[in-house]
Amino acid sequence: MTESKVRAIAVMTSGGDSPGMNAAVRAVVRMGLHRGLQVYAIHYGWQGAVEGGEYLKEMSWWSVGGILQRGGTMLGSARCQEFRTREGRRKAAANLFRLGVDGIVVIGGDGSLTGARILSEEWPELLREAAALGMIELSANEKPRLAVVGLPGSIDNDTYGTDMSIGADTALHRVVTAADQLASTASAHQRVFVMEVMGRHCGYLALAGGQAAGAHWVLIPEEELEPRWHQQMVASIERGRKAGRKHAIIMQAEGARHPDGLPLESTTVRDILTKQMGADTRVTVLGHVQRGGSPSAYDRVLSTRLGAAAVESLIEEGADVPPRMMGIVNNAVAATPLIEMVDKSQEVGKRIDAGDYQGALDLRGHSFQDQLRLLKLLTRSEPSVEATRGNLLIVTAGHDSPGMNPCLRVLARTALEQGFRVFGARYGFEGLLQEEIVPIGWMDVSGWASMGGSQLGAGRMLLQPHHAGEIAKILAAHDIRSLVIVGGMDAYEGLQVLHTFRDEEPALQIPMLAIPASINNNLPGTDFSIGADTALNNIVVDLDKIKDTASANKRAFVVEVMGYDCGYLALMAGLASGAEQIYLPEEGITLEKLVDDVRNLRKGFERGKLLSIIILSERASSTYDLDTIKRIMDEEGGDLFDVRSVDLGHTQLGGPPSPFDRILAARFASAAVQHLCQHEGDVFCRCMGLRGKQLRAVELSDAMAEIDWPYERPRQPWYMSLRELTRIL
Repeated sequence: MTESKVRAIAVMTSGGDSPGMNAAVRAVVRMGLHRGLQVYAIHYGWQGAVEGGEYLKEMSWWSVGGILQRGGTMLGSARCQEFRTREGRRKAAANLFRLGVDGIVVIGGDGSLTGARILSEEWPELLREAAALGMIELSANEKPRLAVVGLPGSIDNDTYGTDMSIGADTALHRVVTAADQLASTASAHQRVFVMEVMGRHCGYLALAGGQAAGAHWVLIPEEELEPRWHQQMVASIERGRKAGRKHAIIMQAEGARHPDGLPLESTTVRDILTKQMGADTRVTVLGHVQRGGSPSAYDRVLSTRLGAAAVESLIEEGADVPPRMMGIVNNAVAATPLIEMVDKSQEVGKRIDAGDYQGALDLRGHSFQDQLRLLKLLTRSEPSVEATRGNLLIVTAGHDSPGMNPCLRVLARTALEQGFRVFGARYGFEGLLQEEIVPIGWMDVSGWASMGGSQLGAGRMLLQPHHAGEIAKILAAHDIRSLVIVGGMDAYEGLQVLHTFRDEEPALQIPMLAIPASINNNLPGTDFSIGADTALNNIVVDLDKIKDTASANKRAFVVEVMGYDCGYLALMAGLASGAEQIYLPEEGITLEKLVDDVRNLRKGFERGKLLSIIILSERASSTYDLDTIKRIMDEEGGDLFDVRSVDLGHTQLGGPPSPFDRILAARFASAAVQHLCQHEGDVFCRCMGLRGKQLRAVELSDAMAEIDWPYERPRQPWYMSLRELTRIL
């Protein structure tokens, strides 16, 4: 282990609060203590650093217990005008120096991180000034330095250097949940709702929320409105009504502007719709509810990963490296110099203020622009082209997975827009063999964005070689020219069976694509499968409810989660919930391990612990199942604690898909249709995958070679790299 370049660190939250900040604080404190550092917390941001005294507290391991699921920030946040002055920064520097702090982790936005960079640059001079004033003692040959690492805390997701900022996913949950709820009342009264969400210079929440919720028009700061934009909006909504839509939702970012650059009020949009359409139009401003509540599973995991990485950066690099921000890029932690992060993050707002909207869009990147183009396509009421490409068949096979319906919606509409005639097979391969094939039109998938399960039905039939000929006859009878299957390992194996017989069956000599949809997240060629995020959030919500019983009795809960032979859900749920122990099929369970775990449980409860969570992946062991583990721990707990077992069952599959899964489904579906168009006339069997930010189609045979049979999971799953982090925290 390398010698640490810092001795004592401090952590603070500053600026606007973001869900997930507490998880980041917890990770910084516990990782710092694990690595042998002194760790201090600065309460109320830079104000606390300036005031010192009771606002600076040394942290213990248990100082951050039970905060993972809490919204806001336990450290508090405040704006500090005094810190903007040199005198104020000198006070802050002196207060931190007295404690021996030589490294700091700041969780916040541009302003907070800029303050940290300035403090670092001025640190030696500030301390010399403080010593001259008698505030501290500083030897003449001492050359103090302050190491700084920032973490991006912003629900707007407007921070350069990270794909997602802390709090953005949770805020998106709030937006999409509200939109789903508005849709039900809007449909009942055939109303139009203008829904205003946060985003002064960034339209991420409006754009992503609009796509995930199936909004019918979106107004964002980055896009310049045409002089007659309101007429286009009204015409689009009226076309939708004529096509059968009973309601409409307009998603508007608070920073949206008129064509002349002046702010566009949501009440103005309402008045336009009321006057020009005679529509019963209402305005809902979500406001600070988007910041509130318990963080999503994604934000807890993201914050934990970034917090731990911040400490490692301080230990390994100290002040040898200029102040930097740790972000998530391509599903891996990456560092960006603070000065570059701040400059490029603020540049978008400057472009918008200057009227350079295309420049602002360019800075947002290709994925943002692709999302905007896709949203505009999905809000239409009919395709703009005639069907010329032939028949496309969509099948959902295997277990149903949350997010299948949003995937089907985007598949159907993007394919129709590209000139395909679209059909769906009812109830998976079983329905296909019974020739239950139905046409799918543009408005047939209206409202599917928020639906769980699969409206087509997803049968669990495993295709056998003798089925290939039967399916070939059915495909030929319906003149199917392209096949897209959405599902899990059953779907992938079924597609392989069909492709194996392509030389014998001319009707199987067509392009075939698989889109990964499985809560187990065990599919090859991709980091994420549709449905896994929803299942993970369902698990974490239930674990939070279990934690609420802590005040009643001293208890340990053994909670079984799904996953088959893949431990993704168990591991990530453990990381997001702060579980004491996680049992994974990738590791198995031994009697020796169980004995050690029981001893640790006893130690915890003897120290005054009230609750312990143990997460069991359903196939972690064929011998030590849920009931066996519960009985062993209950017996050994004696009078000190009792044990309860919980099997979450199919609740993990239920409910509306999460925003992450809806957006992932849309990206997969759009990319799949684009791939079919780009390779029109080719014969192939491929699967879609997401590696980092890159969407790609790979040969299914190559992807399946990544699988560890017979366990049906990747040989080298990326999530196992987080296993050690769960043990430490």
